[in-house]
Amino acid sequence: MKRINTSSFGIVQGSRVMFTDFADGGAMWTGQGPRESRFIVTFKEEFLDPPMVMVGISMWDMDHKHNSRADITADAITERGFHIVFRTWGDTRVARIRADWTAIGSVRSEDDWQLY
Repeated sequence: MKRINTSSFGIVQGSRVMFTDFADGGAMWTGQGPRESRFIVTFKEEFLDPPMVMVGISMWDMDHKHNSRADITADAITERGFHIVFRTWGDTRVARIRADWTAIGSVRSEDDWQLY
C-alpha cells in the first residue's frame, strides 16, 4: 500500500489516442511479432513524489480475423510525468487504441512553505 503523507493530494486524468495505424499502414496494423507504441504524458503541475498511475484501454479497434492481444501499462513514472506503453504481438492487427489514465499523489498545499 502506498500511503500519502500529506494533507494535500492531487488527482489528474487524461485521454490519448495512441495511434491510428490503419490510416497510414503503420506497424500495429500491418506488422507481425512484438510491437510497441509509447506516448509521454507530462503533468501540468508536478507531484511531490511519483504518483500512483492507472492506465486502461478506453477504445480499441482490432481486426476480428486475428487474435486480439494487448498489453497496456504506465512506465517511467516520475513527479513530472510518465510513459503510456501499449504492446501487442503475434499476428494481431490493431487499427487504433485510446488510453485513459489517472494519476493520484501528494501535491504542495498553499499552506506549505519553504525556508531559503
